[in-house]
Amino acid sequence: MLAQDTSEELAALRRLRVVSLLEGTTLLVLLLVAVPLKHLAGLPMATKIMGPIHGLAFMTYVWMLLNTVAGSEWPSRQKLQMVIAAMIPFGAFVNERILARRQTALAAGIQG
Repeated sequence: MLAQDTSEELAALRRLRVVSLLEGTTLLVLLLVAVPLKHLAGLPMATKIMGPIHGLAFMTYVWMLLNTVAGSEWPSRQKLQMVIAAMIPFGAFVNERILARRQTALAAGIQG
């Protein structure tokens, strides 16, 4: 039973890491591509397209993060840190590193 719980947590961490990277990447594209295209090239359609894509990625990321940490046995301080980092621009990349370390530790525990 414990191995199944651990494998489920590993799968959740993998999914959350992917969504975290997606959210951070869409923010970069929005800020480094779409906004300059809007203001420098006169193409407001760039932000009209990329803005909602990033918004959806952000909402998905926050929803998955809250679901993942709510049912976990992580320290409360780390849960709070991750939720706060999610609200800070590029915090998704910080959280992805935290998730990667936790994933590595869990995987080592299964193998060891």
